[in-house]
Amino acid sequence: MAEGIVEVTTSTWDKEVLQDKGLVMIDFWAVWCGPCRMIAPTVEELAKEYAGKIKVAKLNTDENPDIASKYKIMGIPTIMFFKDGQRVDQVVGAVPKNQLKSKIDSLLSA
Repeated sequence: MAEGIVEVTTSTWDKEVLQDKGLVMIDFWAVWCGPCRMIAPTVEELAKEYAGKIKVAKLNTDENPDIASKYKIMGIPTIMFFKDGQRVDQVVGAVPKNQLKSKIDSLLSA
């Protein structure tokens, strides 16, 4: 994993996401997914830019299918946002960095 990004699994999901106080951005991805590889550098840049403000995590949907199905992940990449353990928003697909930044900024100020 890149600097500033936490790898989340089924066993660490509750601790890293649901019990976190603050904003968590999770990238649901898989190794074979082309668009996931396209958005990965953007996720890494955001992790550095927002270090100390949000937690950035990645969850491999192939290795953790129970979490993916619990949150009804139908397409990847899906970027999901949790605030104080509650799902507050999500974006599906490889979206531009400025779209994710504006979403993060609005969730931080909410």
